Order: sequence, then structure tokens, then C-alpha cells
Amino acid sequence: MNKKLILNIVAKFTVAEALFMFVPVLVALYFNEFSCAGVFALITAVMLCVSVPFALIKPKKTDFYAKEGFAIISVTWIIMSLAGALCYYLTGVIPSYIDAVFETVSGYTTTGSSILTDIEILPKSVLFFRNFTNWIGGIGVLMLLMLFTPVSKHSIHLMRAELPGPTVGKLVPRGTVNAKIMYSIYIILTLVEIILLKFGGMPWFDSILNSFATAGTGGFCPKNASIAHYNSGYIDWVISIFMILFGVNFNLYFYLLMRKFKLIYKNTELRVFISIIVTAIIILTFSNIDIFENILTSLRYSTFQVASIISSTGFATHDFNTWSEFSKSILVLLMLIGACAGSTGGGFKVSRIVLLFKIMAREFNKMIHPNAVHIVKVEDKSVHEETISTVCVYLIVYVLVIIISTIIIALDNFDFTTNLTAVITCMNNIGPGLEMVGPTGNFSQFSNLSKMVLSFNMLLGRLEFFPLLLVMSPKLWNKKFI
Repeated sequence: MNKKLILNIVAKFTVAEALFMFVPVLVALYFNEFSCAGVFALITAVMLCVSVPFALIKPKKTDFYAKEGFAIISVTWIIMSLAGALCYYLTGVIPSYIDAVFETVSGYTTTGSSILTDIEILPKSVLFFRNFTNWIGGIGVLMLLMLFTPVSKHSIHLMRAELPGPTVGKLVPRGTVNAKIMYSIYIILTLVEIILLKFGGMPWFDSILNSFATAGTGGFCPKNASIAHYNSGYIDWVISIFMILFGVNFNLYFYLLMRKFKLIYKNTELRVFISIIVTAIIILTFSNIDIFENILTSLRYSTFQVASIISSTGFATHDFNTWSEFSKSILVLLMLIGACAGSTGGGFKVSRIVLLFKIMAREFNKMIHPNAVHIVKVEDKSVHEETISTVCVYLIVYVLVIIISTIIIALDNFDFTTNLTAVITCMNNIGPGLEMVGPTGNFSQFSNLSKMVLSFNMLLGRLEFFPLLLVMSPKLWNKKFI
């Protein structure tokens, strides 16, 4: 393990992060919130003072393997969360540091779960910071920071450790160029949504913040009632469309720009993703007719909630706790499935679901024809056994973490539905769950232990388990381990 190189790169990322933390200072000054500006400036200064000396020291050895990538990703996300929590804590918005960490982790991991009971009383600069964490964390913190730090030769290891999904497909050979392409698409889509929301009558500040949350599929909204506050069919449909767009693999947008339409059409994951969305919308629309005044209204609210949950955004326009048990079961299933690999969304990922079904079909075929050669294929391409093994291990870890976490937070003695969906929604980076943690509830009533467990779940889900779990293993830090 090249510890000096890890320290150097983490320090460079921390410097870049500190510069991004300076943006809320400007927002605070604009709104005359001078005490908040002082806090943000102080945190920025401290981060720079601590990290710059280490960033300037060049390590003699530049050996870089996947294990260094895992360590850098995990350590950077932890530092980022702990430092970001100081913004809430020192401004006095959240008096408990553990609560502040929960809110910060929820923002950066784009989960959207909250311990805040009255969001609208927060200072404008804190609201901006809260949603800015959604936007930065959406496509990957290190993907963004790679644009501003000289670590291009190590970028592929960092991308493998951070980008969601079972595989990482590069658009172009160089990681920094790839990052620029991805973020150009990300920024353009965000700007288009801001303009469309403003056109629908939403204030500029709200348009920016809600677009940040949609782009990052984070779900933080500056209003207590979430998107329901605006009570606009136009706004609901715009956000619904963009939640789905941000839940799609970003590689497909590059193919669209390059006019490689056949690659988009043949993409199995996209077709399955759209099929799941359409099917869920039809089911919920007809299931909720008795709740809403007519089928068009039911379609509007059902579409929004399906898009919100499967993309892992977590916005709400209606309290789906009041829906039928069948409808809520569909939503929980969508929480588990999640968005596409390579998107800003969370969840198990549609690509893994596709692979698991193909693996299951192969095993059935083996039973019928044991002597035949059975190969798992996706889009006419053979899937490596290593990928198949990784997906199966991921499923095992996924289920184990849900079980263990649910048992631990059950110590708070809340109902089973609350406990289970709290874990599922945090680990899949969704936001709201059911019962106490539904769209009109929050996580403030959980104990500090539960909040720490759920914060860890959010990080596990965002980094897809392996980087964070491996960095906790003594083996990773052993010199003999490669």
C-alpha cells in the first residue's frame, strides 16, 4: 500500500473540495448572512491549511493499484462528510454533530433523508450548501475533482472505485477527458431544467436548488412539503422527466451526441429500465384512481412517484403512506431495483438485475443440459465470469447489510416497516421510506447509534460496498497485499 501517494492525492482532492466549499460563502454574502459566510470561510481556510502542505509533497514512489483507488475514494468521502458536517454544526442549524454528519452524508451520497423538521427556516446559504452537496455528489465527487487536480494517470482506478454499476465503460481513453464529457452533459441538463422550472413559475433560487437535487437524484427540497409545495402539474412533469433522464446511463448521452443510435436502441439495461417504469406507472395509476379525482391526476402523481423512487431522487408530491399496501409494495420494489449503472441514481441497479436473471436462466439450462457450454451474454457480448462472480457477491453483501442494519436499528423499538424501509432507503440512496420515515416524516427520532448505522449504510450504498468495506480490512493496508 502506497500510503504517501494516498495521502498526497487525498490532500489534492481536499484542496479542491475546500475551494468548492467557498461557493456558499458567496451565496451567504449575497443574502447578507454574514455569520454563515464567516463559518463557511473558516472551514474553507482550515481545510486549505491542513491539506495544502501534504498536496505539495511529491511521493517518491508512484505505484498505483486498485487498492489505492479504494482507499482514496473511501478516505476522501469520509473526510468530505466530516468536514461538511461542520457547516451545519458551527452555524447552529443542527446542534448535534452526529445529526449534522447524517445530514451531510445524506447530501453527498444523494440520499435525501433528513433529520430536519423545518427546512424553510434555514438560512439561504445553508439551503444552498445542502442542495449543492446533492449536485456535487451526484455524478461522483472524485469525477468532479479530477477536472481540477492532476491525477489523470490514476483516474481509471478512481473511477472503478466510485462510479456506480457492475462495470465501468470509458467514453475516451483519458479519464480527465471522460470526466469533462460527463460533467458537460451533467451541467447542460441541469441548466436546461433550471430554465424550464423558472418558466413554470418557480422562483430562481428554488429552481436552482431543485435542479441540483434532481440532477444528483438527491431529493433535497427547500420546502417542507417537498415538490408538493408548488402544486403545479407542469413542474411535476418537468421534474419527472428529468429524474428519469438522470437515472439513465450517461454513456448513452454520449452515444446520442455521436449519433450512435443503434447502440442506444440495443442497450438492454435502458429497455428494461423504461419497461419497469412504464409498467409501474400503469399499475399505480389504476391502483390509485380511488385516491385521486380522475385518471389523469392519478397518472400525474403516480408517474412522479415512480420516477422519483426508481431514480432514487426521493422527491414527493403526495404522501404515499396513505396509498394501498399493494401500491406501497410496488414502490419498495422500485427502491430495491434503482436506476441504471453509470447514472447519478442509486439502488441495486437495473444492469445487475438483468445479469442475475441471465445467471438464473443459465443455471436452469445447466440442469436440463449439464454437458452443454452455457455462456451468459448481454447485447450479444459474453459476460466474464469475474463480473458474474462480483454481481453474486454483491447480492450476498447487499442482503447481509440490510439484515444486520435492520436488527441494529430495531433497538430503537420502532415498527418493523419503519426499520426495514429506513435501511433500504438509506442504503439505496432513495430518501423517504414508509411509516415514520415516509415522505411527511424524517429520521430525527432515531437514536445516535441508528443514525450512525444509517449514515454508514448511505456511504456503503453510494460507494457500492466494496471500497468502504475493503478499506476497513487490515489486509488492504498490509504491504504484502496487492
